[in-house]
Parts: sequence; structure tokens; C-alpha cells
Amino acid sequence: MGIHEISHPRPTPSPMEAIQAPSRIGYLAVKRCLDILMAGIALLALSPLLLIIALAIKLDSHGPVIYVQKRVRGNQDPQAPHPEHNVFAFYKFRSMYMNSDARIHQQYMSEYIRGNNGKINNGTSHSPVYKMKQDPRVTRVGRFLRRTSLDELPQLINVIKGDMSMVGPRPALVYEVEQYSHFGRQRLRAQAGITGLWQVSGRTRLTFEEMVKLDIEYTRRCSLWLDAKIMLKTVPAVLSGNGAW
Repeated sequence: MGIHEISHPRPTPSPMEAIQAPSRIGYLAVKRCLDILMAGIALLALSPLLLIIALAIKLDSHGPVIYVQKRVRGNQDPQAPHPEHNVFAFYKFRSMYMNSDARIHQQYMSEYIRGNNGKINNGTSHSPVYKMKQDPRVTRVGRFLRRTSLDELPQLINVIKGDMSMVGPRPALVYEVEQYSHFGRQRLRAQAGITGLWQVSGRTRLTFEEMVKLDIEYTRRCSLWLDAKIMLKTVPAVLSGNGAW
């Protein structure tokens, strides 16, 4: 599915969507069971790798192995007064030096959300980058973890806890959501996920508007079949490392 195929979402559900509400409840129930099953199996199967990564982080730089960050929950009403207040503890393998200055990323994201890609692009004029390509705060091991997306593995715990799903929009930072327009807030409708349409459609190479459109499109079309297709596409997207920094 290309970006050009994605249309702006309807602000309110149609009568047909209301009729389909029971089937959506069934979909969410099955999806939750599959999330727990897949995340549990993945944690067991990957436990040796998780231990190796933890050891590498400890040997490379001072600080904890797991980085805990506040992220904004999904499944929210985008018209709520302060959706950024509804947060959860988001887990990642630490990829930065301790006490890094968060203002670097805040300024970067402000330009990105406003669409000032010319000021933040480290790729080409046609390939905006969502994450900083040359972030001085990232450690040596952290660069490898980010390039291979291995830093995301602790989010399997978030999935088991119910904070996230295997598939859904990426959970945003608090200071990002504070700058969202009504259009940007639409991506908060769905449960946040480890992977999604954004990750398999270009990842960091997309503009903010394109990312939001993909997240909204997923919210409108979500199904077990779509989730399965996204999961299958995630493997080659991660292995290629395209758009990962």
C-alpha cells in the first residue's frame, strides 16, 4: 500500500461502523489473546539474546540496562482535553549515555511535527528522517541496537502488561502530543504497538503527516488479517535496516 492511496479519515464513525462494533469487540479480544501468546513466546525464545544485549550495554557505558520513559497511551478520544496526561511506563534497552539532554530531541521533533523537514533532514530533500540520524547522545552499542531495532525488544513486556499491542501506532512522547493538532491526535485512537503500517511503509523516511495518515488508516481498517500482513512485512523491514537510526 503506497502513501498516495491513503485518504484523510472521517472524523466520526459512520452508521455502518457503529453496526460493526460487536465484531470489533471480538477482534480486540482475539488480538489481546494473540498479543499475550506471541509476546510470551518471543520473550522465552529470545532470552539468551536479551542477556547478551544487557551485558553489552553494561560493558559499553554506565547506567541501567533498561530505559524507562513516559509514553502516551493509545485507545484515547482525540478530543479529550489533555491526552498527553494519560501515560504508561515504556521500556527500551538503553541506547544513550546517562543524563543526555532531552532538549535536542524536543527541538528536533518540534520542527518535524511542524513540517520543517528542511531543517531536520539528514538524508535527502525527498527523504525526511523521523529520528536524528547522527544523535551525539547515542552510545556505540546503542547505535547497533537502534540500527537493528533490538532496542525495542523490552516492549514485549509492555505488550504482556496490556500497555501496547504487537501491532499499532508507535506510542508518542508527552512533549510530542502536546504539539499535536486535532489531525495529529487522531493517531491516538488505536492501541499503541511495537510495529505498524508506519514501520513497514518507510519508517523514518516519512513526513509527520504521512505517518499520521498511515496510523489513522490502520485504525479504520484494523483486522486480524491486516495485523498478520504487517507482522510478516516487519521482518524484512527490520532486517533491511531501511530508515532505522
